Parts: sequence; C-alpha cells; structure tokens
Amino acid sequence: MPSSTRSKDLSQYFTEATRLRDNSPLKSLVKYMQNDPSLVSLGAGLPHPDTFPIASLSASVSQPGKSVIDASSAKLDVSVQARTATSQIEGLEKFLQYGNGRGMASYAEFARKHTESVHHPVYSDWDVVVSAGNTDAFVKALMLFCQHGDTLIVDEWTYPAIIGTVVPMGIQMAPVAMDGEGAIPEALDRLCADWSEEQGKRPRVAYMIPTAQNPTGATMSAERKQAIYAVAQKHDLVIIEDDPYYYLQFSEYRPLSTVSDPEERYKDLPGLQALLPSLLSIDTDGRVIRLDSFSKILAPGLRCGWITAPKYITDKIQFHNETSIQQPAGLSQALVSKLLNVEWGHDGWERHLVQTQREYAVRRDLFVDLCLRKLKGMVEFVVPQAGMFLWFRVLLNEKSRARPGIMEEVFEAMISNHVLLVPGRMFSPTGVKDSPYMRAAFSFASTGDLSVAIDRLQLALKPFAE
Repeated sequence: MPSSTRSKDLSQYFTEATRLRDNSPLKSLVKYMQNDPSLVSLGAGLPHPDTFPIASLSASVSQPGKSVIDASSAKLDVSVQARTATSQIEGLEKFLQYGNGRGMASYAEFARKHTESVHHPVYSDWDVVVSAGNTDAFVKALMLFCQHGDTLIVDEWTYPAIIGTVVPMGIQMAPVAMDGEGAIPEALDRLCADWSEEQGKRPRVAYMIPTAQNPTGATMSAERKQAIYAVAQKHDLVIIEDDPYYYLQFSEYRPLSTVSDPEERYKDLPGLQALLPSLLSIDTDGRVIRLDSFSKILAPGLRCGWITAPKYITDKIQFHNETSIQQPAGLSQALVSKLLNVEWGHDGWERHLVQTQREYAVRRDLFVDLCLRKLKGMVEFVVPQAGMFLWFRVLLNEKSRARPGIMEEVFEAMISNHVLLVPGRMFSPTGVKDSPYMRAAFSFASTGDLSVAIDRLQLALKPFAE
C-alpha cells in the first residue's frame, strides 16, 4: 500500500539560483498540446517530423541473461519506428523531438516502476527525473543546495570528477574518515558537531557512493547505512546517494581453488531481489537524492540515468534540464525504453543484471586470487563485495618510506613495467601528495591480461618492498 507520509520540506536550504529556477516559459505550453488533441499549435517552434531523416532505429541485442559475444544465443532485433506509438512506448518521431526536462514518458515510467519495486520509497511524494548519467545528475543535485562559499561533505577518498566539479565553483570539501565499509558514522557526527564559525557556513549536503565506493571499493552494510542516515537526521543533512555500482553486488569471495563447479559458485548472486537496501529505501524524511545510471549496466555511451527525490526537488532538476541538456539523447531513450519496456521487460532486465553481476564476480575472484598469490607482502586491501576496483595500500620497506616523493617513483616503476594503476593522490579532496594508495580496476582488461598485469606489478613493486 502506498505511504501517506510526505517528505520533509528542505527547500529552506535551496540556493538563491535554485529558488529562482522555474519552468521554462516555452516548455510550460507543452501541456496544452498534450491535453487537447484538437489543438492546432502555432506556438511551439518545433521542427516538423517529416524533416527528420531517421525513419527507424534498429539494434541487435543479446537475449536477457546472455553475453552479446555468445554466438550460440539468438539475438533480439530491437526496432523503433516513426509514427508507430504503442501503449508501451512512443513513436520515434516523439523521441527525436524536443521534450520537457523530465524525459520521455515511457523511459521515465520504467525508472519509476523499477525504483518502486527495488527501493520501495517510504514517503509518498517522490518522483523521478531523467539525467544524462550520474556526473550530470550530481551537478544538478549539488547546485540545488550548494554555491560559492559553501562546504560539501565527502569521503576522505572520492571520485575525481566530484573534486573537479566543486573546486572551480568555490565550494569547499570536508572529508570524512573511512574504513572498509565507507564513511564512518562517528566521524561524520564529529565533523558536524564540532563545526565552527571559523570554518564557514555549516555543511548542508553529504556526497556518498555507498556501493563499491570509487575509489576504495567499500560497500556500506545495511547497518552502516542506518547509522549514517541517523547522523544525517541529527544534523539535518541532505545526502546525495551516487550509486552507479549498486547492481554490481556479488556473493562472498571464496578462493577459486575451493569451488570446482562455476555454476555452484555463482548460483547465489543477488540479482534484484537480494541487493542491500539503499539509502533511499530507509529515507523517511525525503533527504536522500538518489542518482542511478545505466552506464555500468547497459553502456556508458548511452548517457542515460535518472534521479529519485521528493517531487519538489525533481521539479527543480527538470527546470535545470530545460536550460541545459533538455533530456538524454532521443535515440538513446528510444533504445532503452523499447528494450526494457517491451523486449526484455522487468524479468529480462533482472536476468541481464545477474549475467552482469556474474561477469564482474568472476573477474573479482580471479583478480583477488592473483593478488593474494603474487603480491603478498607488497600490498594490502579489503576484498570488495561489489563494483570494479581494488584499493591497494602499497607496503613500502623502511628505506622507501623515508624517501620523499616515493609514490611517484612507484608509479614510474609501474609505467616502466607496462602496467597502469591510478595514484591515490588523484582521489584526495585535501590534495594529499604522497598517498600510499593505488586504485586497480579489474573491469576492463581481459582475464588473460589481468594475470599479465599482476606479474608486471609484482616486478614494479619488488624493489620498494624488499
């Protein structure tokens, strides 16, 4: 039964620009065209669909739960035609036309139904609005509440695009200490409780990647999320929940040597039914702005995602979209909408996610096995329960630790041995110069190249660890 509880009104924390942001005057006329089929419009400056040279969009996709490179699996032909709207999706001429900043109705409706099914928002007045992926979504969410001179709470290691976004905006970052599950609730509480006027305006927003945190790979347990949320309630914080790796959760790591049957090993992948609860799912107040993306689970080049929040917030993001991206590319929305609403459906979507989870679980297990076997005494790390990364702490010998700039030497040694990891300093919101950490991604290299990479990394690290 839908909840009758409404979200808490946090609009008092809106920036001046957000308060002034309103529906585009031209976009406000669209409702008349939609509600009155007999209306002859001489108002909207829309190009005529007859001038669109794209008459249809066709793509060959894998069957749900099958790899696209599996030659034995029959492919699905996904096609969207002009002027052939159905009860499930619009015709191509609609996808190719200007629209409002909320996105095409069928695309947004899939996101809405999916969010309801997976996250079960507690309050009643929530909604979704489209985004062009989570980086675009973050900028829109940030600008609701933060402007020049404000402070954003972040993890002590965080996604570099966030750093690159907020610094030019004149927004300060306040880092929160982390452990193997991400941000530590007590550290977040102390940061807020001990905030002084000398530090500037009290922070209103905390940015977090709760699943497979980039770069550390840390995943918050349900208990950790409850504790973080309680601190947010105590200090009246807005949480931006950036969760692009949410669907890439795995089963527990077990050494490859302990399980001979791959089917047995990966039979308990979470799919959609056993995923950890999101921050959105425990949000009773409407203080979580959740960012979802198809980038890691369909393809990043589609530039498609969605934002979930109280409707008064998604309305403001819609208005922002109407002065920036408008909405994700129509061809991308058409393909995603037809695929998920018609060809795969919600059941096929889950089978696809299980297949994707399996792909990255196999890579995670292989990579961890290689690291434990070949990098012993050279690095330490927490085995990730989701995502694409291992966060190495390089174990330097006493002589190396005493040498300034040693991690730059380590990086150059890796490059000389033809293997690349991302230096930890690139993820530091405080500008740490000589971090002992490195991020290793197991997502892109072939499984054969993962072994080659670890052999090369072993050679690179050996002089610094002996």
